[in-house]
Amino acid sequence: MSASADFSHVRTDGGQALRFSGDLSLAHIGDLPDRLGAVEEKVDRIDLSGIDRIDTVGAWVIHRFARDRDVRIEGLSADSQHLFDQVAAADDPVVRKEKPSSPPVRVLEEIGEAVSGSGRQMLGLLGFMGATVLAFINVVRNPKRFRFNATVQRFEVVGVSALGIIGLMSFLIGMVIAQQGAVQLRQFGAEVFTINLIGRLTFRELGVLMTAIMVAGRSGSAFAAQLGTMKLTEEIDAMRTIGVSPMEALVLPRVIAAIVMMLLLGFYASIIAIIGGGLLSWAQLGIPPITFVTRIREVVPITDLYIGLIKAPVFGAIIGMAGCFHGMQVESDAEQVGSRTTAAVVQAIFLVIVLDAFFAIFFAWIGWI
Repeated sequence: MSASADFSHVRTDGGQALRFSGDLSLAHIGDLPDRLGAVEEKVDRIDLSGIDRIDTVGAWVIHRFARDRDVRIEGLSADSQHLFDQVAAADDPVVRKEKPSSPPVRVLEEIGEAVSGSGRQMLGLLGFMGATVLAFINVVRNPKRFRFNATVQRFEVVGVSALGIIGLMSFLIGMVIAQQGAVQLRQFGAEVFTINLIGRLTFRELGVLMTAIMVAGRSGSAFAAQLGTMKLTEEIDAMRTIGVSPMEALVLPRVIAAIVMMLLLGFYASIIAIIGGGLLSWAQLGIPPITFVTRIREVVPITDLYIGLIKAPVFGAIIGMAGCFHGMQVESDAEQVGSRTTAAVVQAIFLVIVLDAFFAIFFAWIGWI
């Protein structure tokens, strides 16, 4: 049967020491902690060479005494030393929860964090744009590296598959513009100017803008989810290992498809919106289709069409790069795929609207009004 834990005072050349003996385990430790707490003499070292065994409880008691008195411990076997190392590593001070700040301070902190995070994302997106341009230059220099089949497949996903939903949305938007414009202009006896409203607003703004928002929600989110899943399953790392550039194989086909198809879809959406507005004008205002088309040609300057065709590829580039950028940022778990997909859509729509405002100011400045 093991002896109970005990210690004795020993004076040596190195000063006062406590020499422990017996079994320093929970079953035999007894009142050892109380007796150690009552020690008032200065102790320079602790000698554990005479103990029979020690467990976590005993190690904690000795470690706590040595920590509080700044005493070194000697005489440990290899196993005992490992146990003491584990106990010491677990002896971390408890971090007290800070007192919550006032609501105004918390609001300012959240605003600051949001601004800082947005700034970091914008810098990352700018860097990603530069990497995409470099990948495009490399492909131009080496045309054999261009992924033609992958790009054509992206054309189908981004453009052809979206014709139905974008056509329906544009048709309804054209009808809404015509109906609301007719209601308001009827007060002044100027229902005929509904055609001006439909034509200019559709070609100049809403046709391309609404298409960009639809493509961002449909294709931008798909880009982020696809690349995020590939990043999570380490497929992208495997591509780098075998010498395939993910920027050239994955990102560039998607960005090119978004640019080209936004140009075509924007024009398609504008035409469908004009058709919708024309049908409602015919039904509600009694304007024949031939009169509607003739009036459209008279009141809509060709610059409105140019404005839409200029904005569309820029919006496509923003949507494609934002989706691919956030997809490539996925790192740890599946939850990030969802959060990055949401961030890609939000950022793409935000940037599209901001750029649309800049385009409006720029085109007004150069006289395309």
